Amino acid sequence: MQIFRVSRFTFARVIKRKSTEEYSCVPYIIALLNCLLYTWYGLPIVSYRWENFPVATINGLGILLEFSFVLVYLWFASTREKIKVVVILIPVILAFGIISATSAFMIHNHHQRKAFVGSVGVVASAAMYGSPLVAVVSHMYTS
Repeated sequence: MQIFRVSRFTFARVIKRKSTEEYSCVPYIIALLNCLLYTWYGLPIVSYRWENFPVATINGLGILLEFSFVLVYLWFASTREKIKVVVILIPVILAFGIISATSAFMIHNHHQRKAFVGSVGVVASAAMYGSPLVAVVSHMYTS
């Protein structure tokens, strides 16, 4: 939950200044993918019954927060940045749809579903914690 709380200060600043300035939306989109995957992982269709209910609830809240951060970013971003965000967001949503459809319809037992979705989730988690580096690198090149 701490990672969600840190974003609050960034977006309070964006709203106050009515500009996204040099902030990147990539970390929030990757965090949204991570929350989508782990919410899916915690639901009974992937996990056995409600054994991972806390995972589903915490990441379900994360979906709401990250999606609201992306919407705030889109509201205050320039047209060029809005296009960039949509170009990144659409493949992320499609990837989640493909992963969830594959796990629901092509994998027929809970153990294999959990292994598949959990493995993809681990990759998404690594990307989520590494994604702020995208902002750092882009800031280094612009400075």
